[in-house]
Amino acid sequence: MSQKINVHKEEALLMRNLWLMIFFVTLIWSGIQPKDYPTWLLEVLPALIGFAVMAATRRKFPMTRLAYVLILFHCVVLMVGGHYTYAEVPLFDWIRDWFNLERNNYDKLGHFMQGFVPAIITREILVRNAIVAGRGWLVFIIVCVCLAISAFYELIEWWVAIFSAEAAEAFLGTQGYVWDTQSDMMFALIGAALALLFLSGLHDRQINRGVGRGMPGAV
Repeated sequence: MSQKINVHKEEALLMRNLWLMIFFVTLIWSGIQPKDYPTWLLEVLPALIGFAVMAATRRKFPMTRLAYVLILFHCVVLMVGGHYTYAEVPLFDWIRDWFNLERNNYDKLGHFMQGFVPAIITREILVRNAIVAGRGWLVFIIVCVCLAISAFYELIEWWVAIFSAEAAEAFLGTQGYVWDTQSDMMFALIGAALALLFLSGLHDRQINRGVGRGMPGAV
């Protein structure tokens, strides 16, 4: 039994170190000669805040491996967007040109993740603390939380546009699209719905097995 526990601890330590390596290597790369530093800071700040929250809570509330993997992927999306700005990510320039699209849609990936990842985080907090009774109410509240996050982020973009004219265009990334705010929230809604539809079963299994084996949870 003790040998099995040691194996789980070693695995958790390995995964935690891998998580940290990917996070900091991407962060350092992102901060080397970005398009402009004010926009870089605005885009990367949520990832840094999220990292600080995870570091402060990882022993009291270590999350499932699924949640940590998704958080890492979201952080990478933010850092890539911060480096190039959301309107100028090269891969999505290529996709735009290849499919004859009107704009670079990397920002839509960012807003999709803004629903997809918070859906699992919110679900974990609600399920493990037994806050909501009934699956229907659970789904409803998670979707509402994700839409609230998306709406609040649109308010932040508006405030940046008002108070920082220089960084506003790069941070907003509207590219002249008049329905940018509404489509951003739609993509967040789609992300939340797909996360709940396809990942709830896996998430439940990881929660039922217990936490502390994931990354970078308590070791």
